[in-house]
Amino acid sequence: MNSVLKIGEAAAKSGLPVKTIRYYDDIGLLTPTVERSQSGYRLFMPQVIERLAFIKRAQSLGLSLIEVKEILAVHDQGILPCEKVKEQIEDKVAQITAQIEQLHTLRAELQSVLSQWQEQPAPELIHTKICPNLEADMN
Repeated sequence: MNSVLKIGEAAAKSGLPVKTIRYYDDIGLLTPTVERSQSGYRLFMPQVIERLAFIKRAQSLGLSLIEVKEILAVHDQGILPCEKVKEQIEDKVAQITAQIEQLHTLRAELQSVLSQWQEQPAPELIHTKICPNLEADMN
């Protein structure tokens, strides 16, 4: 094996911490690009840098490590995983759209609570309510 990288070199070239690279290796994300020396040290092929860059980019787009592993599995079979990546990104867009809708609904509800806010609720409510302003719409 020529021009292999030790884990510290891979970390320096990829900009990722050694601990992260170890973790990625432990969960199988780096499988075809890493071997062990006779003394048990991880030795990385130069292609690991591209693989680590892909993992970083995919994570920056919101893909989980499980999703990244699925994509890399397609790649490791000698197939361009672009269709798989597209599906994952489309799923992320749909999830974000749903989250945005939920946040709009929550904002409207919060604005409604604030619009009905009483600065000085009736003192006798202390015996039956925790915060009358929040509990007004709970009935």
